[in-house]
Amino acid sequence: MRIITGKARGKKLITLEGEAVRPTTDKVKEALFNILQFQLEGRKFLDMFAGCGQIALEAVSRGAESALLIDASKSAANVISQNIKACGFERECTLVNADSVMYVKNSKLRFDIAFIDPPYKTGIIESALLAAADKMNPGGIIICEHPFDETLPETAGEFVKAKDYKYGKIVLTSYKMPGT
Repeated sequence: MRIITGKARGKKLITLEGEAVRPTTDKVKEALFNILQFQLEGRKFLDMFAGCGQIALEAVSRGAESALLIDASKSAANVISQNIKACGFERECTLVNADSVMYVKNSKLRFDIAFIDPPYKTGIIESALLAAADKMNPGGIIICEHPFDETLPETAGEFVKAKDYKYGKIVLTSYKMPGT
């Protein structure tokens, strides 16, 4: 696993081992950043279930101003911390080891882009989507990664489902405010 492009291009990342870990594939990651390519520069990025941190680190590498990475797992937080240091993004990235939904709900921070990729089929994606929707800046975008057989709601707060992008058994669903 590596950073694809930008300031940290080619930087190798470490990840947790085991069946509970499901890093976003390079194919889906490239597709995600093709969707976001003209929206990253100078933006505030939220990664609610950061895993090893690869998505937020890729966003910062490609020009996002800052990234908040949240993961409830202590071992994931340790890996994320190492990856942030390896990329040299200590100033741009903030790591929080906490329940993502509760942290975002209670936060005063605002974001331009949110990426939500919780453990599959746990039922948490809708509450995460609602929490993120409440913390977005005008013109923001939320993207959820989920399995193709999981249906997401048409709306989340003021956000409406914009488009589904299918990649084999994985779907990226984008949400935007009407008129943006």
